[in-house]
Order: sequence, then structure tokens, then C-alpha cells
Amino acid sequence: MNLPWITPADRLSALPPYVFARLDELKAHAREQGLDLIDLGMGNPDGATPQPVVEAATQALQNPANHGYPPFEGTASFRKAITDWYFRRYGVELDPDGEALPLLGSKEGLAHLAIAYVNPGDLVLVPSPAYPAHFRGPLIAGGKIHQLILKPENDWLIDLSTIPESVARQAKILYFNYPSNPTAATAPREFFEEVVAFAHKYEIMLVHDLCYAELAFDGYQPTSLLEIPGAREISVEFHTLSKTYNMAGWRVGFVVGNRHIIQGLRTLKTNLDYGIFTALQTAAETALNLPDMYLHEVQARYRTRRDFLIEGLAKLGWDIPKTKATMYLWVPCPPGISSTDFALSVLQQTGVVVTPGNAFGIGGEGYVRISLIADCDRLKQALQRFEQANIRYAPALVS
Repeated sequence: MNLPWITPADRLSALPPYVFARLDELKAHAREQGLDLIDLGMGNPDGATPQPVVEAATQALQNPANHGYPPFEGTASFRKAITDWYFRRYGVELDPDGEALPLLGSKEGLAHLAIAYVNPGDLVLVPSPAYPAHFRGPLIAGGKIHQLILKPENDWLIDLSTIPESVARQAKILYFNYPSNPTAATAPREFFEEVVAFAHKYEIMLVHDLCYAELAFDGYQPTSLLEIPGAREISVEFHTLSKTYNMAGWRVGFVVGNRHIIQGLRTLKTNLDYGIFTALQTAAETALNLPDMYLHEVQARYRTRRDFLIEGLAKLGWDIPKTKATMYLWVPCPPGISSTDFALSVLQQTGVVVTPGNAFGIGGEGYVRISLIADCDRLKQALQRFEQANIRYAPALVS
């Protein structure tokens, strides 16, 4: 029974529909109709978690000492594993006792950081398109979003020169993400230096999402924001074990950087949760200490799929630049059709699931995101279905 006097808080009405929930409904309906779905919609890595990680978790489960509440700030050994990993990867030396905090996945931390720091009416800068947690967290907190529209002619990089002076002076936080979800764009070190200088000038907190740094190809090494001089004074950086280590369902991530910003997030979390199950933290330590050979295997898997799908789409008219990182391709819709309509048409005609670009903000209109989460045999089937349904890309004619 729907009782009219039981109503959700206004903050929920500010949220647009979560596209992945809607996609789940459409996928369920398609399955009911007997369609063999090839789901390239979500960023849900395929494949098993590495066996050493599973074994570490199994052993930790047998220890009754791990069965109680975990420490709010995470175990000392996991925090040390995080900071050691950062030093190995980026040469950034962090204090495990104040500059690292385990999270129940990076999505939780990104959203909760906004609740910890955004007051109703505060102005938050968020690129568009962007990972939904970057703008949904501030919206839940009552913040005002100023969208920074990204453009292909600028390689999907934030153009700081387009931010009005009045907006920059009001802004409290800038969320950003390179390598990028959804565009797969990467940013040079010079860009990070410009962002840090901009943030210092206008006294803006920086929140960088580095979830895809390990999924880099062809010798490319992404930059950590914390490598940049002056960044640590005003910044935090988020990471997850979901993508690199096939641990999406384990819900393990972390944030590193400015200890005062992290303390605010920790204070909020002590009132909301008890942190990650200790046995999972033990498993996560094992993941962070896996030999680079495992990482190279993961990178090779996604690189092979990237090359295969880009080549196949080229035969259907798409010219997709070869990405340097992430597990996504950012694919333009055929002219004259919206992101939503194109994604629905593809699903209905072929059973292939892709994500409409406008799910990531208005700046994503005109594109769909394709996740490289199926092996090449399934990707081949997807391409064949596109061809059979005559789904192709033809650039608009210029009159």
C-alpha cells in the first residue's frame, strides 16, 4: 500500500534515475523474452579473483580474532600495504596512520566525502560526462553542481579557462577522474599541474578518482595527483581493488592524501559503518602485494579486447581512437539518434547491452560506453549481431 504521508526526503528527488538500475530492468525483460544478452553495459570485470587473494581470505575466515568489529580506520597492516603500494607505484610516501583510509569500495567513499564536506548550497565542480558518484554524492548532500562540459576536440580534458571567475571563487570542491570513466581519456602531467595551481589560487579541494590507473596499455603510466608538488595540501585520491584485481563484489577501496580531509571522512564513517570485514582487508593486502606478472596479464586481457573491438567497429564505420587506459570504449552514436534511444535500439535488435552516455551527465549525450568485460568470442558475436541488424556509423553529411 502506498501511503501518501510516507514520502522520501527532498534530497532523493534531486537525483536523476540511476541508469544502471533502469538497465537491469530492461535486461530482465529481454531475458524473459528469451534473448541471449551480451552485457557490455556495466564496468563489472569478468573472471575470478586471483587465487592467492581467495586463499588469504579463506585462511583469515578461520581466525576467530577476525570475526569481531574491525577498527574504524582499517587494520594497521592494510593501511601499511596501501601506502607501500603507493610508494612502489608512484614514489609517493604516505603516512599509514593518517594519510590512508580503507573504504567499502571507492563509490561509497566518493559519495560520503561529499556528505562530510558539502553544505546545502555549496558549489561543486564536476566534469560532464563523469562517473555518477562524482555528482550524485554532492547532490545528496544538497550541493549545487556546476558542470564542466568536456569535449572531444579537447581530448575530453577539463578546460579550466572556461570556468567563469565568479564560479571559481564560489567553488568548494572539484571532482575529476583520469584515466576517465566513461570516456577513457587520459591526462598529461602538465594538466595535473595546472589543476593544482588553479585549486590553490581559488582555494578549492581536489578529489581525484584514480580507479583505472592500473588498467593502462602500451607503456602508458598514468599520473597520480599526489605526485604533483602542492597537491597533498588540498587533495585526496581514491582507488579501488574492483577493476585491477577482479574484486568488484568484495567492496574494497581506499582513499589517500591530505590527512585533515581524510579525518573528516573518517569522522562521518564512524557514525555510519564499522568498516571492511577484517578478513577482506587481509585478502586485500595480498592483492596489493601480488607480483606485477598478474597485473601484466590483466592489462594484456583488456588490451587484446580493446584492439579486437576497435578493429571490428571500424568495419562498421566507427573510427575509435586507441585508448591508453581503462576497460571502456567511448563510442559516438550514429547521427540523429540520442544516447538513450541508440542504447535501447541496440538492446532490442541485438541483445547487446551498452550504456547511454547521458547517464554520465549531459556532456555524455551522443555517445555510448562499451565495457570490455567479455572475451573476444563474445565480442565477435556482438559485432556480428550489429552487422546483421545493420547497426553502423555514418558521419553526418555537411551541406
